[in-house]
Parts: sequence; structure tokens; C-alpha cells
Amino acid sequence: MKRADNFNAGPAALPLPVLERIQAELPDYGGTGMSVMEFSHRSAEYEAIHNDAQMRLRRLLGIPDGYQVLFLQGGASLQFAMLPMNFLKPADKALYVLTGTWSQKAADEASRYGELIVDDWAKQGGYRDIPESIAGDDPSLRYVHITSNNTIYGTQWRSLPKTKAPLVADMSSDILSRPVQVEEFALIYAGAQKNIGPSGVTVVIVRDDFLATANQDVPTVLQYSTHAKANSLYNTPPTFAIYVMACVLQWVEETGGLAGIVERNRKKAAALYDVIDTHPNLYLGHAEKRARSEMNVTFRLPNDELTKLFLAEAAERGFVGVKGYRTVGGVRVSLYNAVPVEAALRFAEFMQDFARRNG
Repeated sequence: MKRADNFNAGPAALPLPVLERIQAELPDYGGTGMSVMEFSHRSAEYEAIHNDAQMRLRRLLGIPDGYQVLFLQGGASLQFAMLPMNFLKPADKALYVLTGTWSQKAADEASRYGELIVDDWAKQGGYRDIPESIAGDDPSLRYVHITSNNTIYGTQWRSLPKTKAPLVADMSSDILSRPVQVEEFALIYAGAQKNIGPSGVTVVIVRDDFLATANQDVPTVLQYSTHAKANSLYNTPPTFAIYVMACVLQWVEETGGLAGIVERNRKKAAALYDVIDTHPNLYLGHAEKRARSEMNVTFRLPNDELTKLFLAEAAERGFVGVKGYRTVGGVRVSLYNAVPVEAALRFAEFMQDFARRNG
């Protein structure tokens, strides 16, 4: 079987050993005679999987005591609304730092529930850079919201900000790709489908003292406290997606842990950025160097004809998912945790070859 070099932006590549394990366990998990998909979410068998996923995530991210780890549904898009529903009232203020399309969508939802202060410095520059500083120390702020990595524009907070106001981050596209000081955040949310699992499960990490201040006039199923009290079992969770996530987290631990992930991710990103820097007149990188994402490498070619030729040749060579986001075009190569280093090196070699013939 030949595996594709899969650079999809999400849902994204999963580790082959994980897929093979799922294949083997699919009809009969642990001698139960049932698939995980057939387990009751109230069963001891499923509860063990559920708790194992939480434990591994806590260990890998260094999540301290005093934080809840929730497995929800609806993706980051639901979190755009659920966060302000729980933590904003009409008289409250929150700071939203716009660094791309998804932070804009988050701000749009939050504007329904309270007063927003919008930092649009990056937006004014075409989302090519990340702010060096933000006004996050205002004691009147209910929270500060950032998006740690921007999949469409290929920018990333290389150094995460420190704020006196509670800091909230959408880490959907770079969770578990690098070390994070979780204790500096009041709440972190992330769809799993890029770095830690399949689509269908959303991870929320929320500090207990912040959770205690949540609004009470929110529909029950949309209250974070509902899911915290019920260990994310208030209603039927996405059981199979959580099982796959647990398998991915085990794979991470068995392949060098977070340190191994960091080393591989840096090699992948460096391989592509080195080619861009070697051929700056052919590969026009979108992000400023200091804001370059290790997850999503974005660039254009000098004209539409060359871009189309590049994408056509990439497809012929078996590279999948490298066309830029539909609203911006160009090329986007997503290098999430499960993308092998060898795949990135092959793509870098293709870029070099294309440059020799078209540069």
C-alpha cells in the first residue's frame, strides 16, 4: 500500500501505526466482541478509554491541578459562541486580537454578548505578522482572546503573550505541537482534527477559578460547568473520536513525547522555509519571518500560470492538499504532527526541482 503525502489542512494526516491499530481493533476491542463504536458511553470499557485520553493529554501538556479537561463537540466554531455565552455579559469587555480569519469569526460571535475591544494591527498589515505586544493588562477586561496559529495565512505566535487579564487561546491548529505553559491560560480550546486526532471532538482546558465565574443563564448543554461536573459525559460524547485521540496521544508518548514532536516539526518547517529563502523571487512567502508558522507554510508564485503549473505538478507527484485556502489562493503546506519528516523533505525536493526548471 502506498500512502499519500498528505498535507491537508484539517482533517489532517493521522499516524499510520494508529490507523493500523484502529483497523485491528475495529471489530473486537480488547476481547469484548464489540467495536468501540458499539460501546455504551456509560460502560466501564468506554470510561477507561475516556479517562486514558484525559490522563495522556494532561501528562503531555503538563496540565496542572486546578484545570478541567473537557471533551466536547461542535469544533472551534461552537467555542467561538460558547466562550462569550459563558463569560461575557452586556456590560463586560473582552479584548480580541485579530490575526486571521478564525480570530475574526471568534470576535464576530463574541460581539453578540458583550463589548469588544479589537486589536486589528495584524489585519491592517494583511495578516502577515503577529503583534509584538497587546494591551492585555487592563483590569476591566473579562478576558483576552488570541488564536495561536493561523492556518490560512501561515502565521503563528512564536512567543505566546503574557497578560494580567485572563488569557484564552484557540489552539486548534497547533495544540501539542510545542510546549505551552498551560498555567498562563484561563481557557484553551482546540479542535482535535489537525494534531491530536480526528474530527468530531473538541478539547477544552479550563481553569477552575475562571470556570467558577461563568454565567449561569446559559442553556445547560452549553455551560462548561455542566460538562466539568459530568466528566464530559453529560450527553453522549463522540466516543470513537475520543478513542482515536487516545491512540494518537499514546503514539506521541511512544515516539519521543512532546520533545520528539517539536524536533520533527522544526525539521519539516525548516526544510520548506529554506527553499523559500533560497528562491525568494519564485516562492513569495506570505508571513514575515518572525511570525512564520511551523504548522502551515504559505506562499505564492509570481503569477497565476506558475501557481497553476506548480499545483498541477505537485498533484502529479502525489502531494495532497497543498492548494491555498479558497479565499486567498496560492499554496499552503500543512505540516501537522503526524506528517512524516520524509514527506516534508520530498516536498522540499520537489520545490527545488521546480525552481531549477522555472526559476
